Amino acid sequence: MRLTNVAQMALPQGRLLSIAVLPGAVGRPLPISFDQRRHVGQGQRPGSWMAISARLPEHATPERIASAWFAVVSRHGTLRTVFTRDAAGQPVLHEVDLVLGEWAEHDIPAGRTIREVLRDLFDRVCAPYARPSYRLALLLPDAAEPDRRPVVVLGSDHAHVDMWSFLVILRDLYAGLVDLADGRRPGTGSVPAASFAEHSAALEARPPAPEAVHRRWAEILDAGGGVMPRFPLPLGDPDPAGVSAVEVRDLLDAGQAVAFAAAARHYGVRTIGLVMSVLTRVTRDLAGTPLRAVFPVHSRDEDRWRDSVGWFITNSVLELADPDPAACVGAVGEAVALGSYPLAPILAPYGGMPVAPGMFALSWLDTRRLPALPEDAQVQYVSAIVRDDGVMVWFILNDTGLHLRARYPDTPPARASVGAWLDAVQHGLLDLLN
Repeated sequence: MRLTNVAQMALPQGRLLSIAVLPGAVGRPLPISFDQRRHVGQGQRPGSWMAISARLPEHATPERIASAWFAVVSRHGTLRTVFTRDAAGQPVLHEVDLVLGEWAEHDIPAGRTIREVLRDLFDRVCAPYARPSYRLALLLPDAAEPDRRPVVVLGSDHAHVDMWSFLVILRDLYAGLVDLADGRRPGTGSVPAASFAEHSAALEARPPAPEAVHRRWAEILDAGGGVMPRFPLPLGDPDPAGVSAVEVRDLLDAGQAVAFAAAARHYGVRTIGLVMSVLTRVTRDLAGTPLRAVFPVHSRDEDRWRDSVGWFITNSVLELADPDPAACVGAVGEAVALGSYPLAPILAPYGGMPVAPGMFALSWLDTRRLPALPEDAQVQYVSAIVRDDGVMVWFILNDTGLHLRARYPDTPPARASVGAWLDAVQHGLLDLLN
């Protein structure tokens, strides 16, 4: 499994096709999550999407892929929803009837790459108010390619998916292809998954957050001047017309990750606890402050959501002042608890999520806990190319090791600051193995 972005993803040479599902009648309105409202409320724009790519079996023809894909769409409620605007210009989520379209081939003009054409396609059709806001693309390798298996690339506006969702979708797509190969209708034996709209309604129906939760949120936000945590080192002034820098690092290989997990057990913690200890120490050494960051936490807290597709991520805040691994585990647990309540009432005193330039976010995902895919699938998590004045760092732990993707402003100060922080993190992790 590889972390990358659309400008750096590995693709064979070949023909690029895509297939749309076409909207019909718009149905009843559905509940919208806090994060969906905030994301979609920023309007139609390129680069709001994320994607995943994987190899499919060589016998998977476009016809079979289309049939299996529509079975996936039929199973997952969020893939049958679209956003519209109400009279006041605010987002409204609706059910929608869908029918399967036809494959279309995309020309690759001289001087352009498949990646560039794919980016243009997803920027156009995987936007918040597109109907629907996702697209399945297929790359059929040329005869000269050593691996002739087709590559599927699924792009979707973030409002409808998270990384876990993509693995659910691919798993269901593979299962549909197996059904077809065995002479069954795709999706045979599967039942409709719980919808993300149900989850949004269930979250909003929870009891209000205790006063202690409000108070802790306020303490962390007020420590940063009343805004979400910001990167504690200089970032410079990003070019309004530029795009963010994206850096991908393999921090630990498979063997090193096993050794690191053993080192973590020595401290009585899991890998995340010891990694956060390193991050805390590095931030204290370089910036002289506790590590404060936005910390996305998943909200698949019931079995019925584990098979569902949607944006099951809510933002929390993380404060790490003590590098002791046990203290770091406690801080992560606190962040999970802080993100377990509806955010709108908590952030109402700040006028909503109080974002400022330089916002700092850390994401941790152990994909070994997620739905499994074939070992030879060559999965790539793909981000869009965007302009962002903040710093976002993703940590991915899987069977091949610990990996990192970082996005930050493409300025000399940011390259120096974030680069120094990432270098220190990488060295700190390796030092624990010596």
